[in-house]
Amino acid sequence: MRLYFSSLAYVLVHALRRLALGGTEWAQAQVETIRLKLLKIAAQVRVTARRIWVRYAHSYPWKNLFVAAWQALRC
Repeated sequence: MRLYFSSLAYVLVHALRRLALGGTEWAQAQVETIRLKLLKIAAQVRVTARRIWVRYAHSYPWKNLFVAAWQALRC
């Protein structure tokens, strides 16, 4: 079961790299790099009935890349 979850996580991050990060400097980044620098971020998430608000720390260096990837996934 653990191997199944690991494989699924790899496929999802690979799809993220292909769809959302294509054309950026992280299009060829390793899965571990994407996980550490883009997905494991310190942020405050607030969920309301209509929206999801994500507040980043002011010192988060890849905020623009994260927002571009989010916009690419939203279509």
